[in-house]
Amino acid sequence: MFSGSIPALVTPFRGGTFDEAAFRRLVDWQIENGSAALVPCGTTGEASTLSNAEHHRVIEVCIEQAAGRVPVIAGCGSNDTRNAQLHMNFAKKAGAAAGLCVAPYYNRPSQRGLVAHFSYLAENCDLPIVLYNVPARTVTDLLDETVVELVRKYPDRIIAIKDASGDLSRVADHRMGIGREFCQLSGNDELWLPHAAAGGRGCISVTANVAPKLCAEFHEAIAANELKKARQLNDRLFPLHYAMFSDASPAPVKYALSRVHGWIEPEVRLPLVEASDEAKRAVDEALVLAGVLEA
Repeated sequence: MFSGSIPALVTPFRGGTFDEAAFRRLVDWQIENGSAALVPCGTTGEASTLSNAEHHRVIEVCIEQAAGRVPVIAGCGSNDTRNAQLHMNFAKKAGAAAGLCVAPYYNRPSQRGLVAHFSYLAENCDLPIVLYNVPARTVTDLLDETVVELVRKYPDRIIAIKDASGDLSRVADHRMGIGREFCQLSGNDELWLPHAAAGGRGCISVTANVAPKLCAEFHEAIAANELKKARQLNDRLFPLHYAMFSDASPAPVKYALSRVHGWIEPEVRLPLVEASDEAKRAVDEALVLAGVLEA
């Protein structure tokens, strides 16, 4: 099972290509500052603009650099079931602990289609699956009853969910339908605290890219039932959570990382563009409020 602060890592670019050296430094920095696992090639990693060769290299480098210190949950999602299987097979061979598989986007499959998609993946690769539901991006919503059906069907294969639906009632729905031990991870930083209170185990986080130590401390306070401390840390982190989405993600978090580390460029790939001046101001203010940067 996974728990804690789990950054959905950015993919650093320099001059239009994957900046492997910066990525390796980012992986080390994350582990040194308490991140409990790492997610390469998710939404924040701009997986949708990576070629398959780039996608696989990012996963491979992350696993190499982590060197067993923390588990790696490799982004394996695609709106093409066969391509998702290709990613999963590679991630399994490379040594990933699990594959993060988003509900297929653009195609808009029915719930029966979602069951068929995830069933195919579960039956054709033995890499554990973390379901990823983010209907704001995929349009398709992985409904509670579908999640319950899939986990009951493949209890040893589908082991967790990253839920970014924004509906906190789903935590209880999953607990009632599957069991209290099913690993539920928040996909919304700003809902991390109430999600945990409802039974969540942690967060696959955008903010943790730039504030890994603070996010790890926040999770530790929650896990220790130190509510007062958790609220205090949440107050510091909250403006940063929103600043990360003050422009199309991951442009704001890449800008934030460039402010914290001179070795990461704020570069994103088209159709995304760098964060606006307004978004940069929001990020700068939030970094200061969180104590990540000095005023």
